[in-house]
Amino acid sequence: MRLHRVSALLAGVAIIAAACSSNSGSAAPSKAVSTAQSTAASTAPGGSTAGSPAAAGGLFVAINKAADQQYFIDLQTSFVDTITKLGGTAAKFDAKAEAPLGVSLVNDAISKGAKGIAITVPDQSIGPAVSDAAKAAGVALVATDDPIKDSSGGAIPFVGFDGTDMGTKVGGEAAKLLTTAAWTTDSSKTVGVLSVEKQDLSVCNQRTDAEKAEIQKAGVTAAQIYPVASDGTVAGSQSASAPVITAHPKVTDWIVFGCNDESVLGALNALAAANVKPDAIIGVGLGAYEACRPWAASQASGFKAGLYISGTDVGAAAAQALWDNVMSGKPL
Repeated sequence: MRLHRVSALLAGVAIIAAACSSNSGSAAPSKAVSTAQSTAASTAPGGSTAGSPAAAGGLFVAINKAADQQYFIDLQTSFVDTITKLGGTAAKFDAKAEAPLGVSLVNDAISKGAKGIAITVPDQSIGPAVSDAAKAAGVALVATDDPIKDSSGGAIPFVGFDGTDMGTKVGGEAAKLLTTAAWTTDSSKTVGVLSVEKQDLSVCNQRTDAEKAEIQKAGVTAAQIYPVASDGTVAGSQSASAPVITAHPKVTDWIVFGCNDESVLGALNALAAANVKPDAIIGVGLGAYEACRPWAASQASGFKAGLYISGTDVGAAAAQALWDNVMSGKPL
């Protein structure tokens, strides 16, 4: 693989199944990348900026597909903090899961004089549009979390985690908890698996495919796994899970995993609405920021574990990669 194609961040993941700090949505401190934690942000139309307008390093922009989710809040905050510490000006914008808005925000960033852009696209199909726009303007571009390609099919430099590795960890933990619970050997129990999937996103498919493969190693059959097509949000996952749960009234005990914490939380909410008790659920989150909340509050929950991944690490790594490329010519 060419040096310029892909750089991957493979650190900052850990399975956790313990109480979290009551004042934080994060489950554990990252061990991968440290960043500055002080910045004075001012509001700008459509997003926010930090740093001096006349900063020598110029403007760097982070665009995310769902900036209201805790993972992306952490990513964008870390991106801004890192650029500001390095001496540049940073801005962050929310594409609100809208593909056309994602393209518009890239063009807006370019028109504002951005020297580097990090984007988690709302839809991978806009990869060619945003990458070609950045290339034509001579603006450095990295994809965060969700890989994208340019119009010739080449991969855009990437900062994020290995989807298959994450799914393997989540599925492996679910399998371990299932084995400990001995549900598959208890004749009074009928086990079902909700695999909450965003089926149009490659990295989500990598995660859930690996999760399903791992849970089958613990004695669950493929016929017991029920895919739930969702949009990756809490509300969307809850709505999509409800009819699947209703369609399988004989299932007494449920395993739940998915593409992210929101997917699992939505399914857990649907199970609660169907009067399934937390003791009859093994939910393993991916992100751990939603899983952490009931643990911190000592509330009974279907979340039994979560894979902690650090948006802070990704934001800092993306900022540093763009900065090094713009300021010293280091290849992305």
